[in-house]
Amino acid sequence: MTDVDRILHQPVRKVQNLESRPRTVAVVEDDPSMRKSIERLLVTNGFVAEGYSSAEAFLSRTMASQVDCLVLDIHLDGISGVALRQRLRASGSDVPVIFITAIDDEGIELNARRAGCVAYLHKPFAAALLLELISKTLPDHPTD
Repeated sequence: MTDVDRILHQPVRKVQNLESRPRTVAVVEDDPSMRKSIERLLVTNGFVAEGYSSAEAFLSRTMASQVDCLVLDIHLDGISGVALRQRLRASGSDVPVIFITAIDDEGIELNARRAGCVAYLHKPFAAALLLELISKTLPDHPTD
């Protein structure tokens, strides 16, 4: 059973309730149209979306914003998505990561899964699948 299958078979969690803060999903994607599309999808569905064109841009953001989930392209200019995930993990971050990629390569997928991800999606993917994975990944209540 794949990680996606496991997530989809878990009970549905609420994205937010009246007492919780809106959930923030960062999208790190170098294709501007893909990044904007994902951001619009997230905002339309009640999330706060933060878009970044590179891993470097994500790393240089102000730490005032808490990211609850990271949608991360694997093939980025500069620092790759897998390398960013490894850096985050080494710094103690346990933010859930959903990798996205247009490349169908088992070796890359294996490296991404070893780096740690809750899901690995091939572009194009269904918007409903991404939303379901994000919703099932986020905790019911804020941790702050």
